[in-house]
Amino acid sequence: MEKIKKVATIQDMSGIGRSSLTVALPIISTLGVQCCPFPTAILSCQTNYPEFSFFDLTKEMNNYKNVWTKMNIGFDCIYSGFLGSEAQIDIVIDFFKSNNKALIMVDPVMGDNGIIYDTYTSNLCNRIKELVSYADIVTPNVTESFILTGEVYNEKQINLGFLEKLAKEISNMGPSKVIITGIIIDNEVCNLAYEKEKNEIFIIKNKYIKKYYCGTGDIFSSIVCGMLVRGFDFKVTIEKASEFIYNAIKYTSQFDTDPNEGVMFEVFLKELILINEQK
Repeated sequence: MEKIKKVATIQDMSGIGRSSLTVALPIISTLGVQCCPFPTAILSCQTNYPEFSFFDLTKEMNNYKNVWTKMNIGFDCIYSGFLGSEAQIDIVIDFFKSNNKALIMVDPVMGDNGIIYDTYTSNLCNRIKELVSYADIVTPNVTESFILTGEVYNEKQINLGFLEKLAKEISNMGPSKVIITGIIIDNEVCNLAYEKEKNEIFIIKNKYIKKYYCGTGDIFSSIVCGMLVRGFDFKVTIEKASEFIYNAIKYTSQFDTDPNEGVMFEVFLKELILINEQK
């Protein structure tokens, strides 16, 4: 029997809006991996809502981390998502360093649709670049790929050839695997992946459903995390994660739901169970 592997995921948690820890916990667990939450903040609902409560856990994060260290708890993977301050980044980097045998996955959350999030200063973006240098796997969207490489966002440059160049530049910062997510070209949505060890680029395409839902990037990254920790092939992992997102968006689009609530991924968790049974 295989020992269950363990992932520490460092993200915020929102009561309403399927994103961050509220998707990472069920998805990674369904893939047969113990998901250990390392919360950065607690919110009543995710920040796209017009009103939300916010409880910052930065002051508690060091104590949280230090207790785990004293208990000598080891992790097979550390996966970080949205981080709200340079202080949080310092804590996460220190956590990476104290778990140097773990697979490090960073979702460099900074912006979307060509816009940097309001809370992200140029200094904070530079610190995210530093965080990425510790990663084995990184999952930026198109906007974040421009930010990481210092390119000025230009929709006319969004083509697969240019993004392949950006993926290789990001890999040169440290990560051996780069996945640029949510590339919309014509009537398709693509995920472009680069694996440095094989010098291989591959692109997974699905039909573009013209609906936007919050949290789909978090779901994608959580599936990638769980599957890679279980030892699935990199390309197979991207294919399965892309298919899952497509199916969840297609299903959710049949209902008149608030896009801020995210996609109804719960309906498709059984698909992850079937994937898990292949191992």
